[in-house]
Parts: sequence; C-alpha cells; structure tokens
Amino acid sequence: MDRRSFLKTSALGGTAAAATTLAAPAYAQGKRTLTMVTTWPRGLAGVWDSVERVVQNVSDITDGQITIDPKGAGELVGAFEVFDAVTSGQADMYHGADYYFTGQHPGFAYFTAVPFGMTAPEMMTWYYGQDGKALHHELGEVFGIKSFIAGQTGAQGGGWFRKEMKSAADFNGLKFRMPGLGGQALSKLGASVQVLPGGEIYQALSTGALDGTEWIGPWSDEKLGLQEVCDYYYPAGFHEPGAALSVATNLDVFEGLTPAQQRAIEVSCADAHQQNYALFIANNGPALQRLKSGGAQVLEFSDDIWDAFGKASVEVLNEFTSDDLFKKIHDSAQKSMRRSGEWLAVSDSKYASERNRVLATME
Repeated sequence: MDRRSFLKTSALGGTAAAATTLAAPAYAQGKRTLTMVTTWPRGLAGVWDSVERVVQNVSDITDGQITIDPKGAGELVGAFEVFDAVTSGQADMYHGADYYFTGQHPGFAYFTAVPFGMTAPEMMTWYYGQDGKALHHELGEVFGIKSFIAGQTGAQGGGWFRKEMKSAADFNGLKFRMPGLGGQALSKLGASVQVLPGGEIYQALSTGALDGTEWIGPWSDEKLGLQEVCDYYYPAGFHEPGAALSVATNLDVFEGLTPAQQRAIEVSCADAHQQNYALFIANNGPALQRLKSGGAQVLEFSDDIWDAFGKASVEVLNEFTSDDLFKKIHDSAQKSMRRSGEWLAVSDSKYASERNRVLATME
C-alpha cells in the first residue's frame, strides 16, 4: 500500500495536483517494441493463444507503431517472476494469471478466480459492466502497473488424481498442485498444496512429487499429457469457476504511450479475452470425449467433498477482509455475483437444462 499512500500524501499527489496549469504528458514518438514476459511456456495450448492474440491485435490496431515481443516462461525471467520484472522495469508488460501474485496482494485473486466465485459470464458482467475493471486498475496502480483481463478459460476442472476421491478425508496428506486462494482452501483439508508453473506439472507427476493436479480443462490438460500420469479426472472444480488471464503494463511505460496506443492495448486485451473463452469452450468438449475413449475415468466429487470445499473457501476469503482494498474488491464481486447469478439461474441455466432434456427425447 506504500505507493498509493505516497501518491496521496506527497507533493506530487497534493500540491502538484492542485496546480491550475499542468504540463502536457510526454509521449514517446515513433515505433516502439515492448517486451512482454509471461507465466506460460511458449506454445502452451490455450493460454499462449491469448498471448499471440494480444500481440497481433496491438500490432494491427496501431499499424505497427507498437509491437510486442513475447517471452515464454524462463526465456527472460521465471514464470512467477514476471510481476517483479514489470514493476521493476526489467520488462514492459506481462501476460499471466493474476492469482499467482496473491503474495503481493490477495485481491489479485479476484482477477483470475476465487473459490466458489464467479463463472465466466458473471465475471464479464462485473468486469465490463460494473466496477471490476476500475478495481483492477486501482489495485494494479498501487504496484505501478496498468492491468486488463486478456483471456478466459471458463470453468476449470477439479483435477487429475492417481486414486478415486471418495470423501473429504482423502485430501488429507495429498500432494496436490493448486495456485491461488483455492490452494489455500485445499490446504485446510490437509492437502500438501504446491504451486508449480504449468511447464513443470507433468514432470512432478511422473516422479511422484505430486499425487494429483489441476491445470485448466480437457483440451489444455490433454495437450499437457496429464491423462498419461493420472487415471481419474473430475471435470467440475470449486477453485476456478471462470478463470481470467491478465496483461499488465508497467505504469510509467503505459503512461508514456499516446492515448490511442493505450486504448489499443485495452481493446486488444478485451478482444483476446472473448476469443480465448470461445477457444476453450470449443475445444473442451471434443477433448473430453477423447480422454474418455482413451480410458480416463471421469467422475464427480461427492456432496460431502463439495461441502468441505465450500466451508474451507469461505474461511480463506474471510481471512483477508481486514484489508480495506481486498474487502472493497470482495464485496463488489460478491454483490455482482449474487445479482447476475440470480437471473442466470432462472434464465440461461433453466433454459439449457430444459433444452437438453427436450432435445434428448427427440433423438
């Protein structure tokens, strides 16, 4: 919170802001290349597609005035080092999942996903139609970055396991990969939670360093080869009901761009967000069928497991509400989720259920 407090109390935030005449902002002239670091290995299914979409969009919209040079995880900095690289000025921007940075501030989790949180349509409503985007900016600017969501996986799977999970007690002692606040909730069930970049998951499962993992969904999981090292797959999970990806630009770099160039980044991210969502949804169904045909056992968690997930998730979220900014984000997201969820339950969800029932009788 130091940066925000400084801006509010310093001469820059007080006396200078009160001046009647302000100097015009200085914008960089000519073509410019921005270095983007990412939390993903180059080419990783789905998430790297979002990286490429943002890169291409910015180049197209600015007519080549701004180009972005994307770096895969480990090419310039490690996957979990991208936040520090951008805030320090080592890189210009990052593409990643903001819940990797809850150590910086737990509020970042809301701009990927929180356990028992918003589905993708609910998050889009909050972010684009209400105050989600403004809160993303407020949180990011505390750390010297300008953030936009720029990808969407939809609901993520509950994970891959070496054994069938029959009760909540089966999570006790389980070595499981799960980032974000969902991982903290799982640890309350006794799991030994580990946070690994996507590129390290397969090896960890192969060597026994992990007993199970979540990644994204059938399409990305199949590409990662998780069906080769685990037999049991649970497609419905509690931890990421609608996971967004984000692009964050160093604030000084962002403010040095022209308004049109700044807008190009914003629009590019929004386009990548919706296109990425469509990509995941389009590919997950066929991938799930291939996994089933290949022998994966597709199961559902029992009610007692879901209840344990819920209790642990509420406990985790409540632990952070003493932080004013977290509470502000939390309350806003919860209010939006309740309002949009109530309508979606009696409209979209009811329609889809009845459509599937009726059409099944006509096949």
